[in-house]
Amino acid sequence: MTETTAAEPAPKQTQRQKQKGGLTIEPVETGTSPTLVRGPRSRRYLTWYTLVTLATTAVWGASSILLANHVQLLEFPTWFTGADASVDLQQLTLLKQQVDAGTATATADQARQLALLADFDAARAQSLSIIASLGVVLTMLIQPLVGVASDRTRSRLGRRAPWILFGTVAGAVLLVGLRYAPSIAVLAILWMLAQAVLNTSSGPLVATVADRMPENRRGTASALGGFGNFFGGVLGGVSAGFLFGMLGLDLYFVVAAFVAFTGVMFAIFARDASSKDLDVPKLNWKAFLIGFTIALRAPAFRLVWVARILLTFGYAVSTALSLYMLQSYVRPALSAEAATQTAGLLALVGVPFMIIAVLVAGRLSDKLQKRRAFVIFSSGLMALSMLIPIISPTLPGLFLQVIVGGIAFGTYLPVDQALFIDVLPDQKAAGRDLGVAALGSNLGQALGPALAGMVVAMTGAYLGVWIAAFVLVLLAAVAVLPLKGVK
Repeated sequence: MTETTAAEPAPKQTQRQKQKGGLTIEPVETGTSPTLVRGPRSRRYLTWYTLVTLATTAVWGASSILLANHVQLLEFPTWFTGADASVDLQQLTLLKQQVDAGTATATADQARQLALLADFDAARAQSLSIIASLGVVLTMLIQPLVGVASDRTRSRLGRRAPWILFGTVAGAVLLVGLRYAPSIAVLAILWMLAQAVLNTSSGPLVATVADRMPENRRGTASALGGFGNFFGGVLGGVSAGFLFGMLGLDLYFVVAAFVAFTGVMFAIFARDASSKDLDVPKLNWKAFLIGFTIALRAPAFRLVWVARILLTFGYAVSTALSLYMLQSYVRPALSAEAATQTAGLLALVGVPFMIIAVLVAGRLSDKLQKRRAFVIFSSGLMALSMLIPIISPTLPGLFLQVIVGGIAFGTYLPVDQALFIDVLPDQKAAGRDLGVAALGSNLGQALGPALAGMVVAMTGAYLGVWIAAFVLVLLAAVAVLPLKGVK
């Protein structure tokens, strides 16, 4: 092993550095990232990689509470006006459940209010679904482009950090703007922009794993990212559930500050090598556009991509209307305040199971060098979890679904991300192809809320949401079965 100093050039050969017990392999190509085998630099990178993942995912966790309440606050005065403005939604929903069960008969005035409730329920479900879907659609268009751009970025901070900084800081500014949205239309536009900008950081962030981690540690790094995904969603959901009663829509400020802070800290403490001397060939636009299809033409990548779409589609269907489920599907129905707090508790109860699954799955898949079997198992287990609320439309049933679903998703996320990295057709274009991989997640996330809202609007009930989620996630497990050449 040849030792070098920081002052020595990093020419077209692999160099290694030992510093304070650490081991760093210098890049073969000038302007790319060193491989952090072990040591302080590796630990700092993994720490801040996890925290940025946690913070950005906390936005999605908090938004499930914030946006649902925001939409409800904007929709309510549209349907309940005059004397109806003081109606108690919980009591009206309980009356609806009693009428449906045949244990009560509505008066003429109650029947009128129940009709308003049905219209309100369909309107808020559709509005929330449209807002959630629009945000993902713009992200789908932008994220692959950002992936390619980050592969070609020359900067003192490296290829990926400028995009991570922009996504977290500019995204935080747009989150603050959401606080003041006066209508559904403005809320939809601002959330679409915020989600798109925030996601410009996620593709480059994931690409840093391929840039900086040796192959035998990618599963572990992806597991930590999966931990950040899970715990971030839980932290955002739980915090929003408990703090919304005190802060209301001002909670947007807290979420925005957290995201901006972690993005800046990543750029400072997980500093990458400069990419100012990166060799960037002239961009051929035709080849550039065709490049997005290269990964999908690889059979292994395509199968994993389709499976991810189906699983995220099903998962998004089941989670898109969680707050409204607690108010309208669960028997007995909860008030808006109780549903907001309970939504946070639902996320919290699955935390221990999520953490264990994420950490165990990532490490075990590295040790066994198996990814496919873990993806099939986790997809099948998640499908089974969707049956629980169908059999038991109660609060305990939802808690059990969250626990089983948490184990399944905790197993899926790190292994599926590592599987994508393993089947990349071109490691040098990791940013581009992982952007295409993220497009699969975004497509599922865009379709899920739209389908959930459509089901509620067409059927006037939430049962069909769980049935659709079960079918989609089961298909995700089936989609990976033909995968060849990957263990």
